[in-house]
Amino acid sequence: MWQQLRSFTALLLGTFLMMVGTGLGNVLVPLRASAEGWSSTAIAWIGTAYAVAFTAGCILTPLFVRRVGHIRVFAVLQTLLAASLLLLALVPHPVAWGFFRALGGVTLVGGYMVIESWLNERVDNASRGTVFAAYMIVSMSGVAVGQFILPLGDITKETLFMVGALAFGAALLPVALSVAPSPQPLTQVTINAGALFRKSPAAVVGSFLAGVIFGNWSYFGPLYGKAAGLTETGIATMMTAAMVGGVVFQVPFGWLSDRIDRRYVMALAGAIGAAISACMVMVAPTDPFAIVTGVFALGSVLFTIYALNVAHANDQASADEFLQVSGGLLIVYGIGNMVGPQLGGRLMDEMGPDGFFVAMGGVYALYGLYALWRSMRSPALPPAERSDFRIMPALPAQTPESLALDARTTDVALTAVSDGATGTDPVREHAATGGRT
Repeated sequence: MWQQLRSFTALLLGTFLMMVGTGLGNVLVPLRASAEGWSSTAIAWIGTAYAVAFTAGCILTPLFVRRVGHIRVFAVLQTLLAASLLLLALVPHPVAWGFFRALGGVTLVGGYMVIESWLNERVDNASRGTVFAAYMIVSMSGVAVGQFILPLGDITKETLFMVGALAFGAALLPVALSVAPSPQPLTQVTINAGALFRKSPAAVVGSFLAGVIFGNWSYFGPLYGKAAGLTETGIATMMTAAMVGGVVFQVPFGWLSDRIDRRYVMALAGAIGAAISACMVMVAPTDPFAIVTGVFALGSVLFTIYALNVAHANDQASADEFLQVSGGLLIVYGIGNMVGPQLGGRLMDEMGPDGFFVAMGGVYALYGLYALWRSMRSPALPPAERSDFRIMPALPAQTPESLALDARTTDVALTAVSDGATGTDPVREHAATGGRT
């Protein structure tokens, strides 16, 4: 295994450094915005601008790569990404921050896609699972390190923005100096919303609601921690606890969903999320240990529900439709990310800190009830006919290229090989066409 991973060291190092900057920026931006005295609604619009640009970047980045190549695009993206953080420090105004965060969103997703395309190019089907796991670990570790840089500086000063920019700049070095040949063109996402909804309504609606939940969490989670009296270290610990819970609890949820109707498990996850959110509102804990424990428990369904959506959608799809279906759900999830900050921001303006968990609990309840209703409308597939559940990164870093790293693309490759395909990588060929066959 170590022999296999050694050839990916430069790319994984670039990923780690980029995620350090991402982790720091994601907690620094809402906290600094709050310190400036901006309303939750204003902060919500900044979050929405970021989500819109991040989703749009999945479509725009492949066009730029085809025009000038991977290395040039990655160099430009990392430069702009670093500049977007520095500009936040230079121009502390909510309207300007909306534009700067949009610049950061579109360039960040582009950076992900370029690195992931290199990983996809160099990985074979036998080691795909190992590389995907390593990529998850490195990405999450980078985010956690970035979040714990927060207590080392003053959020009202420019230093932390500079540190984040340096991390983005440093991420360019190992990737630019990599001797690996440039990969094939990036995956282009296409979505047929009507066909996708007809294939799996629970997965489509569930992905949208999962995006709403995560959009609210990513921007207003740090502000909830601040309002609850946590220090910067406590906020970083809280955000990391949610990530850890998201990975750990995917295993039992996934195991259960492989054995019973996944929609029952989706309904259970919604009920758990709603119950934990209600407890956090009613108890309103102020003890740091209680807050972190509550958020860790919430993390069990914070990231798990999106993985359940993808697994359920792919139960209804053939093996060669995996990338197309998952890519479509990714766009739906991104649209939900745009809505999430708007819901949380307005409720926090109206209700104070409690509005954060009121928003979370309400959306979780909708998620669970819709999944339960859909389970009554159509029968479940027998377990033998379902695809296996796969753990997904507890990060806002899903792109069309990261979907191609998933071991389920092996089915596509094996199918193509058995049909006599030669001379090309069938996984990449399938991905490059957006899954159209």
